[in-house]
Amino acid sequence: MRLGSMVPNFWAETTMGPIKFHEWLGQSWCVLFSHPADFTPVCTTELGLIAQEANEFFRRGVKLLGHSCDSLQKHKIWLDDIRTYFRNIPLEFPYPIISDESRELAVRLDMLDEGNRWDPVAANTIRALYVIGPDFTVKLSMFYPNTTGRNVQEMLRVIDSLQLTERLRVVTPADWTMGEEVMVSPEVQDKDLAKLFPRGVEKVRMPSGIAYVRKTRDYGHASECWDGSII
Repeated sequence: MRLGSMVPNFWAETTMGPIKFHEWLGQSWCVLFSHPADFTPVCTTELGLIAQEANEFFRRGVKLLGHSCDSLQKHKIWLDDIRTYFRNIPLEFPYPIISDESRELAVRLDMLDEGNRWDPVAANTIRALYVIGPDFTVKLSMFYPNTTGRNVQEMLRVIDSLQLTERLRVVTPADWTMGEEVMVSPEVQDKDLAKLFPRGVEKVRMPSGIAYVRKTRDYGHASECWDGSII
């Protein structure tokens, strides 16, 4: 699915019971991340680390939804392995994992082509991660090979950026983290800067003479989480 695509209101069986996606999501954000099969080493570390950091997602108003192309019975056995590998995960695993044995949902969510649905080699490419907004559209997507684990801190970083830039007319530069300088969005006119950013904006002089880099730290309360705490 491309950025801005509407995620369908799919029905799925999960380790926490059946869900209808739009109703389950409500007004929250979501990270939906997929796996080709259970009992795979890289995926085991990802599920465990995301579970360890689950509260960091929750305090940002983000729900977590795993997806793997195996049965619920296998999922539950796999969760026992993950709890053993990561000792500090709660006994009640903090988020649901979808069972998609038929790979039907993987195809529907554009993780796999229909023609490759039963190809075991192609199935290894079911390694998508989607950040989905409260409007049910894709805000960010990442696809990883099955040899490379996801970075949980990067997931949190991009969520901070996405949520901030949804609320304010700013963009975030490379390697940005919450609290650092942001850039004023290009469509903001100079005449509006004082009203939108009363604490000031720095215009960076470039050899081109075009003042397109405008930096500010004026995003105050936007660094607060959904629960009122500070990131």
